[in-house]
Amino acid sequence: MDRIELLRAMLLIRAFEAALMRRSDHGFQLLSEGQEAVAVGLCSVLGERDQLLTSGRSIAPALARGLEPGAVMAELLGKTAGPCRGKGGRGHLAQRSAGFFGAHAVVAGNLSIAAGVALAAQLQEPGTIVACLFGDGACGAGALHETLNIAALWKLPLLLVCDNNGYSVSTPRSEALAPKSLSDLAGPFGIPARTVDGMDVAAVRDAARELAERSRTGAGPVFLECLSERFASHSTAVRETRSAAEMQAIRKRCPISRLADNLEAEGGLSASARKQLEEEVRRAIAAAVRFAEAAPYPDPSEAVSDVV
Repeated sequence: MDRIELLRAMLLIRAFEAALMRRSDHGFQLLSEGQEAVAVGLCSVLGERDQLLTSGRSIAPALARGLEPGAVMAELLGKTAGPCRGKGGRGHLAQRSAGFFGAHAVVAGNLSIAAGVALAAQLQEPGTIVACLFGDGACGAGALHETLNIAALWKLPLLLVCDNNGYSVSTPRSEALAPKSLSDLAGPFGIPARTVDGMDVAAVRDAARELAERSRTGAGPVFLECLSERFASHSTAVRETRSAAEMQAIRKRCPISRLADNLEAEGGLSASARKQLEEEVRRAIAAAVRFAEAAPYPDPSEAVSDVV
């Protein structure tokens, strides 16, 4: 992906979430406003056969992975046109055929599953990798250390990406996790790791590409920590605990404005082209909303289908 494509992908995510939140039926959501660069930078280096697993903060990764916005909107609104026919919602959104193995609402619940998917990839599709995107809160779970251990032992093609927004709901990272950098957690297992600015989509892309290619060649798991900022509260069900001054400072680091402004300053994006890009995204999201609104809700008879 070139930088214009990266910008468009981030704009699409931001506009999608804004459109969703304007609805009275948006439901319980975990948004990625401010964290778009992590999802977009990561997904830009994944191949068609690679798989991605995410946490419950899944909207941005799903869209960045290439899922149709209309289908994602339909899923979030509980409509049958969604990839899971409205049953998965945000917390369990999945479309394996598109390389999106799925979201997992339980913190750290995706980690050991990702190791299993990586083992299957290692045995059945050499040259592919599995990426697992999780928040800093998951780094306090034993599942991460178990996954690091088995992935290192078996040299699994696993790219572990920590989207570190600095808070577990309202608990600062510094009060919950001892390591200076969360990427340090990979060290005892001999796993290569890096920490990058998660507000710089090109930096995320470049680091993810380097690590992914290493894992793809059979060298084993890798770990990438992306330092990001969450512009919204943890979820739509909790209030914001950070001060107005802190939020104002955080928003100045917007990854979308940063990339767009840099492109304009370098002559790679004119003001008119920027407006045109924003208008194209607006139309795409409007079409996604119309698609979701036109889709039917599941029939009550489907309530127990797909349940084992």
